[in-house]
Amino acid sequence: MKRLIIFLLAVCMTAACSEAQPHLQEIQDRGELRVLSRYSLTSYYVKGDTLAGFEYELAQRFAERLGVELKIIVPENLGNVLRLIEEGKADIAAAGLTVTEQRKNHIRFGPVYHEVTQQLVYKHGTGKPDDITDITDGQLEVVADSSHVEQLQSLQEEIPELDWRENEELDNSGLLELVQLELIDYTVVDSNEMSANQSLFPELRVAFDISEPQPLGWAMPLSNDDSLYLEVLDFFHEMEASGELDKLIEKYYGHIRRFDYVDTRAVHRRIQTHLPRYKDLFQQAGEQFGFDWHLLAAMSYQESHWNPEAVSSTGVKGLMMLTRATAREMEVTDREDPEQSIFAGAGYLASIYERLPDGIKSPDRIWFALAAYNIGLGHLEDARVITEIEGKNPDLWTDVREHLPLLSKQKWFSQTRYGYARGSEPVRYVQNIRRYLDILLHHDNAAVPTIDPPSLEEPLPAAL
Repeated sequence: MKRLIIFLLAVCMTAACSEAQPHLQEIQDRGELRVLSRYSLTSYYVKGDTLAGFEYELAQRFAERLGVELKIIVPENLGNVLRLIEEGKADIAAAGLTVTEQRKNHIRFGPVYHEVTQQLVYKHGTGKPDDITDITDGQLEVVADSSHVEQLQSLQEEIPELDWRENEELDNSGLLELVQLELIDYTVVDSNEMSANQSLFPELRVAFDISEPQPLGWAMPLSNDDSLYLEVLDFFHEMEASGELDKLIEKYYGHIRRFDYVDTRAVHRRIQTHLPRYKDLFQQAGEQFGFDWHLLAAMSYQESHWNPEAVSSTGVKGLMMLTRATAREMEVTDREDPEQSIFAGAGYLASIYERLPDGIKSPDRIWFALAAYNIGLGHLEDARVITEIEGKNPDLWTDVREHLPLLSKQKWFSQTRYGYARGSEPVRYVQNIRRYLDILLHHDNAAVPTIDPPSLEEPLPAAL
């Protein structure tokens, strides 16, 4: 009998140990990381066959670190994201979640990786509210179960007449569209989402912030098991220490910090009036040289606003603003001819892309190629040398971008091979093209652009 009791106790202890298997080990055993997210330009989105988004890329890297597959789950609304992670139905919620005291009572947050402020948004021309008391007569809608609701509840303690509707069907971009259509007067969004969506809703404005900066973090189920939590801590620590986190933030937010209302309205207008005349040519050139045609169109808009007769004060001409020297090199007989200009511009960009050092990888490689198209390979190389002297990485656009403006300072250009250059111009040039590219892709509902052209072992077509 004694042996039987010992045997039963051993069985019970084995079962208990099995039930108490560490969460991290469970994920690795199943071979799959289950991540809750949201469809948005800041979290996770699908275009064509391509997956993208700031949160998606973070989650993908974490899954690779664990050696497992990533499974993204998108519930119907934000409330379900929070409920499912609280119930332990997924491993992590990577959905741009604001860390709040109320949420910390139900879920566990990883380290802070970004900060946002909550902003009140209205439509330009409808009257800008000066403060929160000015909106009490208007219709305000926010995403249900969001941190915006918590913030409004806090403000309501001081302003009892403050009222709003919680929308369980639409996300932030849906509510922004309602404001754009004047179906509601106001909404509240996080600053990163407003930046990402600003070019898509050029009529919208930020009236004021309704919160102090707030942290974002991944959410996990509350548990005494620290295995997954500690792994997430290590992951973010390494991402930050290596600079990879900053690179990812730059990739998704670096080109949308500055918003030009007039220019963005003009882009939307010319997409309808001018682009159709040249779209086929951009597509043909893109196919020939291995670029997504949207990228070439965005580049051309930056150069000429799709005006084939455009001429600059320095004498560059046409849709792709070719210099005389470039036109001769590309065998162009008429710089104002749209076909010759587009194919020559695409071919010249491809040749620059090919000549860049092998250490410059995608997507940085295309930003370097665009910068060289604007300022020249020689000046770009000078900026890379300066970047290396300053202890930064000459193969990263984020680092070189910071040092390009030094080419206009005598202390620096006097030491360079190619001398003085207006180094701020290629920085703005690349930033603008990236913004126009976002707008074009949104209009066309297209896939993320292909930016790796084929090797140019063959000579460029003589027809150019």
